[in-house]
Order: sequence, then structure tokens, then C-alpha cells
Amino acid sequence: MSPAATPHEKGADHLRRLLLMRWFAVAGQLALIAAAQPLLDIELPLVPMLAIVALLAGFNLATRQRLARGGAVADGELFAQLCVDVTALTLLLFFSGGAANPLVSLYLPSIAIAAVVLPGRFAWGVVFLGVAAYSLLVFWNVPLPVSDAARATRLHLAGMWLIFVASAALIAWFVARMAAAIRSRDLELAAAREEALRNERVIALGSLAAGAAHELGTPLATMAILAGELGRNADLGPETQEDLALLREQVEHCKGIITGLAARAGQTRAEGGGAVALDRWLEQVIARWRQLRPHAEAKVSLHGTAPAPRVVGEATLEQALLNLFNNAADAGNSEVDIEAEWDAEWLRLEVRDHGPGFDENVLLQAGRAFVTTRSEGTGIGLFLAHAAVERLGGRIALANREDGGAVTRVELPLEKIRAGEA
Repeated sequence: MSPAATPHEKGADHLRRLLLMRWFAVAGQLALIAAAQPLLDIELPLVPMLAIVALLAGFNLATRQRLARGGAVADGELFAQLCVDVTALTLLLFFSGGAANPLVSLYLPSIAIAAVVLPGRFAWGVVFLGVAAYSLLVFWNVPLPVSDAARATRLHLAGMWLIFVASAALIAWFVARMAAAIRSRDLELAAAREEALRNERVIALGSLAAGAAHELGTPLATMAILAGELGRNADLGPETQEDLALLREQVEHCKGIITGLAARAGQTRAEGGGAVALDRWLEQVIARWRQLRPHAEAKVSLHGTAPAPRVVGEATLEQALLNLFNNAADAGNSEVDIEAEWDAEWLRLEVRDHGPGFDENVLLQAGRAFVTTRSEGTGIGLFLAHAAVERLGGRIALANREDGGAVTRVELPLEKIRAGEA
């Protein structure tokens, strides 16, 4: 997710819009100057007016180069840019009838833009400059050489209509672009707030997990001793001995998980750090899950480009997949279908269960809150899975299958876990 724009980045966006609008203004000014004589039979002082337009175009080229170099765009610079536009328009109006020229309404777009993008003192500065220029043009100007008063009135009214349309279009375009930018920033801020909230929850869970790991050490050690003593009881039957062996194995798994928490905390790559083929890494993750869930039945299908990309397994990603496998096994009576395919850039994995499917609340809130459909569940596993996959640039999508059961789809770019990548 891209971060919300800083004030200086916003200033650069505003300057780009001003740059584009100024090119439209230059093109329109040239068209009007060129059409004055053949279409309106009005003689204009071409040399000074064309020189003003040329200077404005040159200033716009310099502004374009300034944007290309980068750097912060402050409010004062935007104010200066608008002052240049007002000054150039004033000079053109001076040589073409002054306040009697319908183009005098083009002061309004600059004032409207200043009101939208600049602080109050700068916006009022543009208003003052525009009013002062308009007032001066009432008294000082080069009159338009139109001898027929009726014709002059018709031209003035037609010009007023044309400039009104142009001004309205420019203001609407700029404000619409501004509104779109504001909506985009609002979405970015909302996403940033949601990510910050999720990170706070992950940190809180990490703290709780550390405390729980410390507290679970003693009861697990006690369970291991009791299971060992019971296993030495010769009076127990073979089935009970098998159950005790499984219990000892699960206790050892739990102790191994707790012991590994401290070693793996803060690492971006899993223990060992060795690069392995993607299919081999997936097989290792599934094998570990089968050790944890020996009674689960899993149909596994792994296929993709050969040879498979080499990756360095990420610890939190591995735990995320284990959480998804466990959720599917819990929902579907321990029957799980795991299918993974990959190419050089992406891993796509589907986990299908044979349970009742997700309810609407889980589909809407997964990844943003702790949601679950099981009375004994907490929703933490699915929440952490979302956090781990999204941190690596991937996404998790939940859906219900038409033939029953649920499917969890994971799409993950391999860039962050590829061997040799940072």
C-alpha cells in the first residue's frame, strides 16, 4: 500500500495540474489571436501579444523541467505560479480592450484554484491581485478597434458566453480532479489506519504468546513426565500404549514450538536459512502439519514450472499455511484438499475442506477482526495468516464451493521469499 501523500507531494500534484491547464490556456490564446483578424475583423497588436504568449509558454517549459528534477513544491511556489498566470492574462487584456474584453472572466479560474489548493493568506493574495488587475484595466488599456457599436455588443455577448463555458469547464475539471485526489487519499488513510490497527493486534498477540509460552513450559514438562511414567506401566494394553506414545509425541511438538518461538522471533527467514526448491518447501510444510495432525486426511497436488523456483522459507508464512490447513481440517472432519501451482513469479495455493462453508460474517471480516464459526475457535489463526501473507505482498481470498465446503485461496509473489532476495 502506498503511504498517504505528504503536503509537498500534494503540491507537486497541484503544480502538474496547473502545468496542464496553462498549456490549454496558451493554445486557446494563440487560437484567439490568430482568429481575431480573419473571423472577427479586429486588428490586434500581434507583436506584444505573441511575445507575452511565448514568454508564458517558456515559463511553462521551465516549470516542466522543475517538476522533472523533483523536490518539494511549497504553497509559496504555487502562489507564485498563479500570480504569473494572472499577470500574463492582465497584459494580454491590456492590449485587447481591457475590462471590456470578455476574456476578463478568466481571472475566476485562477481565483477558484487558489481557494481550493492554497492556505487562506495566499488565496486572498490571488483574489487581491485579480481585483487590482481588473480595476486597473478599467482605466488603462488599448481599446479594441470596433467601429460598429451593435456589432461590438454582439461580439461581447458571444465572447462572454464562450468564456463562461471555458471557465466553467476549467473549474469543474480542476475541482473534479481535486475531489478524486481527496477520495484517493481518504482510501489510503483508511487502509493505513486499518493496517496500523492490525499491527497493534499482532504485537499484542506476540506479547501474549511470549507470556503463554513461558507459562506453558511447566505444565508441558509435567505432562511429559506423567506420560513417560504411564508408558512404563506394563499393565496397560497396546491401544493405550499407542495413545500414550502419540501423547508424548504431541507434547514434544508443543515443547519444540515453544522453544522455537524465541529463536524465530524477529527473523524474516525460517530457521536454517537454506534455499530449497519451492515444491520441496511445500512438502516440508505439509509434512510438519501431518505430524501435528496425524489423523487428518489430506489430498495433495503440487505442480508448476520445472525446475521449481528456489526459495528460503519465511517463518510466519509457514505458520500461516499451517493455520489454514488446521482450519480446513477442523471444518471438514479432518478431510483436506491442498493444491498448489506456481510459475517463476507467483505461488497460488488452494485449501479446500468438506465442511459447511464460511458464513457471511467470516467472508466480510476475515483478516480485519478475529472471526470464527466454531464455538471453540478464536479466529486468531486466520487473522495472523492474513497478516503474514499480506506483509509479503500476497492476498488470501475466502469463498464457498458450489458442491459444498469452503475454499481458501492464497496468491503470493515469490519476490520476497526467493533465494537471494532481500
